[in-house]
Amino acid sequence: QVQLVESGGGLVQAGGSLRLSCAASGRTFSGYIMAWFRQAPGKEREFVARISWRGSSTFYGDSVKGRFAISRNNANTVYLQMNSLTPEDTAVYYCAAGSAHPTYHYWGQGTQVTISL
Repeated sequence: QVQLVESGGGLVQAGGSLRLSCAASGRTFSGYIMAWFRQAPGKEREFVARISWRGSSTFYGDSVKGRFAISRNNANTVYLQMNSLTPEDTAVYYCAAGSAHPTYHYWGQGTQVTISL
């Protein structure tokens, strides 16, 4: 059974940092793009960042560019380093894997990130 499990969420003060992790299991994701999305209460899901399967190419949503960094240490593990956090970054963050953006076949259950003033 394929699973993507996010971890690392929590409560942080504005200006702080968090590092999210996503561990995938059940199959190899070699050749797959992995990405992070987020969804805040009452808002649509928002693309955050994606990384190619070799880790050589990354792309970020405008709202996180320059503050977040996505990385990948193997086919099945991806990270999201989040710096200079603001209350607007409060959301549930989801990890996803797919063969080509914007189609993602596999999703995690999400991890809550809350930024306080």
